[in-house]
Amino acid sequence: MIKVLFVLFFLFITLEARENPFFPAKGEKDIPYTSNQVKSAEPLKRSSITLPSSARIIKKVTIEYENLDATIEKKSIDLDNSIDWHLPIFISQNYTQSETKTQREKKPKKNETIKYKEIASVKHAKFLSSQKTLKVVTEDKIIRNFLLVKPHRIVLDFKRDTNIKSYAKENKGGIFCNVRVGNHAGYYRAVVELDGFYRYTMQKVPNGYIFNLR
Repeated sequence: MIKVLFVLFFLFITLEARENPFFPAKGEKDIPYTSNQVKSAEPLKRSSITLPSSARIIKKVTIEYENLDATIEKKSIDLDNSIDWHLPIFISQNYTQSETKTQREKKPKKNETIKYKEIASVKHAKFLSSQKTLKVVTEDKIIRNFLLVKPHRIVLDFKRDTNIKSYAKENKGGIFCNVRVGNHAGYYRAVVELDGFYRYTMQKVPNGYIFNLR
């Protein structure tokens, strides 16, 4: 009887079976789930983000993602590229790379004539634009120029005694989106409203002034 029990015990301990069915057997990989919730999400197709008008250089892109075990991690890529804040930044996932045409500012070559579009005109001044450049054609001297915010706008005071009437012209979709002109004692004032935050430089030219935004 004792021999029979000993044989049965030996066979029991040599069986290749799991000691605990809640743990994996040899050769199996255990995935440490920390959540028992089954999440379903739509496949990533395309998403976009629009940056504020003060943005000029993109320095880093960070993606926060969820792992299979429901832990949250982040991964970043360092960049140092100039951007046009008018255009959205896209994130997508696919197997083919396709290039899209972007709006790039082309610097005029030497002796190349810049094409301006007239956006406003009053008795003593014309306002022309080309991308981020504003040209004011006038014989009058600017005695003051400064920048105001909320909304961002350039204020120009021209020296002249005149009885010019109040004037306003909207330029929908343009960087110089509104021009207003009003009369004051000894000068008239032009207010050029911008579509976002900029700084500017002013240059005197033979037939007026040129303002370049940056």
